[in-house]
Amino acid sequence: MDWKKEVENRKDDLIKDTQAFLRIKSVLDEETKSAEAPFGDGINEAFLHLLELGEASGFTVKNVDGYAGHIELSGTSEEIVGILCHVDVVPEGDGWTSDPYHAEIRDGKIFARGAMDDKGPTIAAFYAMKIVKELNLPLTKNVRMIIGTDEESEWRCVDHYFKHEKMPELGFAPDADFPIIHAEKGIIDLTIKQQQVEKEQRTSELTLGSFQSGRRYNMVPDYAEAVLKGEENLAKVEILFAEFLSDNEVKGQHHLEADSLKLSIEGVSAHAMEPNNGKNAGIILAAFLHKLELDQKAHHFVSTIVDKFESDTRGNKLNIAFKDEISGELTLNVGIISYQEERLGQIGINIRYPVTGNSEQIKEKMLQIIGFELQSFDDSKPHHVEKNHPLIQALQKVYEEQTGDHAELIAIGGGTYARSLEAGVAFGPLFPGRPDVAHQKDEYIEIEDLLKATAIYAQAIYELAK
Repeated sequence: MDWKKEVENRKDDLIKDTQAFLRIKSVLDEETKSAEAPFGDGINEAFLHLLELGEASGFTVKNVDGYAGHIELSGTSEEIVGILCHVDVVPEGDGWTSDPYHAEIRDGKIFARGAMDDKGPTIAAFYAMKIVKELNLPLTKNVRMIIGTDEESEWRCVDHYFKHEKMPELGFAPDADFPIIHAEKGIIDLTIKQQQVEKEQRTSELTLGSFQSGRRYNMVPDYAEAVLKGEENLAKVEILFAEFLSDNEVKGQHHLEADSLKLSIEGVSAHAMEPNNGKNAGIILAAFLHKLELDQKAHHFVSTIVDKFESDTRGNKLNIAFKDEISGELTLNVGIISYQEERLGQIGINIRYPVTGNSEQIKEKMLQIIGFELQSFDDSKPHHVEKNHPLIQALQKVYEEQTGDHAELIAIGGGTYARSLEAGVAFGPLFPGRPDVAHQKDEYIEIEDLLKATAIYAQAIYELAK
């Protein structure tokens, strides 16, 4: 079977459908959520759009209460091969060259939020299913594309789905890297909240009115903003801030009014699985605020950020720097900082810990941070499929036949829907040597890679389900 030729025959439609899908702004929107659209109108629109594509192509489709659904190609047995995808995307952020929801094609690339994570690969997997269906290839197992709607947040979609639908025996998620990701780190989202200061023992003419940074646990914040209040020292602080920007080669703005000074920092966004790929605007701004004579509550808040998290994305300062040979080092990202003068500050943290790491030890260390309490702690355990599993061997065969390259097994800090299955792996779409632009401004997918991935997925579906 010439899988690449079959993809080439459908190239124009595949690109057109990818662009149409990417033009739907499918970001979590609590303000428009409803019983039919539990994560907001945009996500629901993208979800229904994909189900309609499936129905129009002759597949069996199912909507499970708006939380998730599936598109299914029937085989002759009860067994299921799962392809786990999601339609939701992270917020677009700032600084795009073109509209993040226009899906513009430039230099052989489609630029849009979700092009790589995960709407582009979802269309690739969908077309792979179409190819297998249209060729009338005999299948023993059912092939089920499971469509999630809350992957970038709390995974409420798959939790709901698997309460009502059967779990596939094995499968893959087209939501990470090629060749094959057989291990994913554990993922913790936690929030620590500042405790009430019993008595102000530190006085200052400078008050921190507010400090905000970040939108999601799993993104390195690319913007942070603080407002300082005071009548006497603000002009001096403004000068110090300008010097700080220059000395640290950081972009930022400052605006002085009669009794307040607004400061902002521009960082570089990145996926939390490797915070060192970005520049955390919140931590940079905290480092500057730490130099000032702030009121006691604010001083404690920014001091904790600097003392526990500045220049440390591996948890060394907290004594949680786990690592192993299977999945590497623990990573830590301060994704959200929230502080108001009249309220206690909060810090939202994303931790990715290795397969052999201990989440209870991480929790215990968080409980030891002085002056803070643990507000929330969500732990998604690590995932690992052994290298001799039939799923791994089948996908290695497909990848090596299609690319001519060795199908190395790798581990990641990202969390994909593959961990929802006992035997699930992440399988593409990012080819070795390509930059990882997921969650970044000007996210894109190479059209050449989109086509190659579709051919790989088509053969993989056939090999796993025949």
